[in-house]
Amino acid sequence: LNLPQFVQLMETFVGKGTSLPAMKSLIAFIQEEYKQTEEEKMEQLKKVHRSSLLARRKLLLEALFEKWDSNASGFLELKDVDAVLSTFKEGMEKKALRNAKKHLCLRYPQPSRMGKLSPQTFQTYLELVVSELTGDEDEVIDNLVEFLSTSVERSHMEYLQHSARRKWLHSIQQAAETSGASLEPVYRAVFKVLSQDAEAHGDSKKISAYIALLEENQISPERGRILLRYVACTADDAPYVLNQILYKDMKGVSFAAVEEGKPIHVPRVQLHGNIHFWNYDRPVEERTGSFLVLPLQDARWRVFGILGLDTLWDECEKTIFLTHEISFYQGVSHAFSRAYHHVCTRENILQEMLTALDWLYSRTSNIHTVITYFVEPGQDKTCDYVLRKMITTDNTGQREIHTPSTILLRKENLLRDYLFKCTDTSQVTSTCLYGEFHFAVPLRDLSGQALGALDLSIGHHHGLLPHEHKDLQKMLKIVQAACSEILKMSSGETEPIYTLEAENMACLRHAGILFHRFMLQDLRECI
Repeated sequence: LNLPQFVQLMETFVGKGTSLPAMKSLIAFIQEEYKQTEEEKMEQLKKVHRSSLLARRKLLLEALFEKWDSNASGFLELKDVDAVLSTFKEGMEKKALRNAKKHLCLRYPQPSRMGKLSPQTFQTYLELVVSELTGDEDEVIDNLVEFLSTSVERSHMEYLQHSARRKWLHSIQQAAETSGASLEPVYRAVFKVLSQDAEAHGDSKKISAYIALLEENQISPERGRILLRYVACTADDAPYVLNQILYKDMKGVSFAAVEEGKPIHVPRVQLHGNIHFWNYDRPVEERTGSFLVLPLQDARWRVFGILGLDTLWDECEKTIFLTHEISFYQGVSHAFSRAYHHVCTRENILQEMLTALDWLYSRTSNIHTVITYFVEPGQDKTCDYVLRKMITTDNTGQREIHTPSTILLRKENLLRDYLFKCTDTSQVTSTCLYGEFHFAVPLRDLSGQALGALDLSIGHHHGLLPHEHKDLQKMLKIVQAACSEILKMSSGETEPIYTLEAENMACLRHAGILFHRFMLQDLRECI
């Protein structure tokens, strides 16, 4: 138990209205009776020490990755890392490197095949290398990190450029985490970052940018199984690009980037001959500039769309994208992918909640309303997180999706403190508010921390009927299992597993049906 969880446990145990002498008596009893053996103390100290070392190692390797990733592309070339590692200890550890690489390929076959290391796979690779080397593990990893750090030199200007780009990329993820499960802030953040970088590090190029997502082609299947739908673009291009559809039988290199999973750069579009121009108003002689298309890939390196950039609006002669720009734009595409899947995960969890609550209301009459909240980072230094009110449902079948959604700050909502205690401790809390009884139930992420909370009101009833309480517990168990499944699929930890035929449909529908799939599995286990 951490401190907030211990306090919550004690508050629940003593209940409300307990006298001060009784409280002091309980404290004295716990202080007298709670004892730790020397073995338990040593085990706890070892655990704390190990956790501290692992946290330090993680920070070291993250800093090392950032130092190597000079253009903030979001990945490192495996061959470049291998080339430097092969000179460690004057090349005496090549066997250890071969063994580590073999284990890496088994654990991460797709990234290894593509020859790219993400921050996670980079950290895993170095840990595998260390495990193959002799000597104290912590000392070996310190020596290896120092060796790899000194192998990269960066000028002051490169450092400033790198720092700015890192900050801008972080703003994309920040937009996703504070968006209330909406993609619009993420799109705006991406285009702002691209504009800032073009201004600061791209000779003030005037760029156009657009995002297109892959869809199953149900409009004209004879034109190809999939299509690209343009869902967002820079303001000047909106009249020509937004909501357009690119089919496989049309001109363009976007589908080539999708199929190859690699960026395609056309330095001079006027000389290429296979570029699709959306702006038909632009005269042929003015269709000049550079064009770049980058595949958008999920955590398992599967392509789900493209990020395109061009300089057709720029009237200057030097409009070709340089290598460091292309690398950074790859970093933007990775940042967008993480942000996009964060938002989609939240949407899927909400869809799952709606399905679960429909099931619950059909079986209980004493649960009056349920409000779903998401935990989001605080907007300033005065609070570490806020609660965003997403959906309100009631037992009459009414649903209210809050757009724009309301944000709850702890200091401004003292009567709702039970919600914040729930998220602090990841435990169930209860209270009586304006004569109505409320239960706050956490939705937990894969680490056990609260990513959201459900506020259940049972009105003036002091409790639920036995069968209602049983159904509520069952629903919450299934919801948490389905939520964990959604998070694992988003992170790439697991592949989607379809038990019901209807789950093969669109992702949102799959999220809703996921609840029924887990309910079916639970029923099978009970038979």
